[in-house]
Amino acid sequence: MNVDVVNENDQDADFEVIEEEKKIFHNIIAAFKHYRANALDHVTRKEAYINSLPEKHQDMLVKYRELLQKVRYCIDANHKVIKHIIQDADSLFYNDNDNVQQMKPMMPAKVRCQDITKVQVTLKQIVRDWSTEGQTERDQCYKPIVDEITSFFNPQKCNVANIKILVPGAGLGRLIYEIAYCGYYCEGNEFSLFMLIASNFVLNRCVIEDQCTFYPWVHQYVNNLYRNNQIESVTFPDVSPTKFPPKGTMNMVAGDFLQVYRDEDYWDCVATCFFIDCANNIIEFVEVIYNILKPGGIWINLGPLLYHFSDVPHENSIEPTYEDLIVIVRACGFNILKNRTDVMTKYAQNPFSMHQSEYKSIYLVCQKPDSVIG
Repeated sequence: MNVDVVNENDQDADFEVIEEEKKIFHNIIAAFKHYRANALDHVTRKEAYINSLPEKHQDMLVKYRELLQKVRYCIDANHKVIKHIIQDADSLFYNDNDNVQQMKPMMPAKVRCQDITKVQVTLKQIVRDWSTEGQTERDQCYKPIVDEITSFFNPQKCNVANIKILVPGAGLGRLIYEIAYCGYYCEGNEFSLFMLIASNFVLNRCVIEDQCTFYPWVHQYVNNLYRNNQIESVTFPDVSPTKFPPKGTMNMVAGDFLQVYRDEDYWDCVATCFFIDCANNIIEFVEVIYNILKPGGIWINLGPLLYHFSDVPHENSIEPTYEDLIVIVRACGFNILKNRTDVMTKYAQNPFSMHQSEYKSIYLVCQKPDSVIG
């Protein structure tokens, strides 16, 4: 099975835009490549600090020193997995006729701390989407959506291959895989190149279960009960999409949701999971979802209202309450079929950490009327 990652913005992009996109891609690959050096430098600084402590204190930290050596091993193991993940990442950005060598003469990338953090977050996201350890979170977040789809578009009553389902903010692609595995046509949309690069590896290059072993919690130095908690290993994928391809059609589209999806009355279902609060203006998301749905189509939403741009410097953002969101949903034309505010969900949680958090997520099922009276 092959999952195409299409950048719809490329078709109309001018030269300057394409060059800027190349630069961004170059910097993200550099962040993946810089992962090991950055992580090991963090360990080295800790070891240097220990060496500066009184000898009496150092004697108490013998086991902790040994842990830091094991942390180094885990970082090296993660680096090897990352090398596989980015091995053919160029194919996501360049067409066959492009000269990939054009990337080589570019100025050395300036690796930002936040991009290194995004690499670490991507590793944690792999746990959530593609490991046995992530099953509990997937059952909380993805299963209600899949169950709603199979209930509304009953395979016994319709040809599911003709049911078109869109998943904006598809991340590493597990939800679109689960939906397509049920036989539906499912398209994921993702803006983050970190996620697209990692999902391409899992969906197209992981040919057996538990193909890779890595250490997703190795960078968590706080809230650990036991030394081994930091160096717990995880294998992925728990299921190989190439070995067990979905029955339906599945693909991934790169780009900004608001820019890519403009065709009205096209989708039978839009499923959003931990997505709508990623907007500067959530009303725009709701309006676009309404416009692209077919009359009678449904929007399924599960997630909190974290509002990612709320505290970001130099970013404008509105943060409507749940109560306001319901007003917005109805004002955009939706009929609300289901409405819950008590769905307990976690997100990329370290199960070994002393700190645990969860959301009381919103679960909405909204329908675009069959006919709209103007």
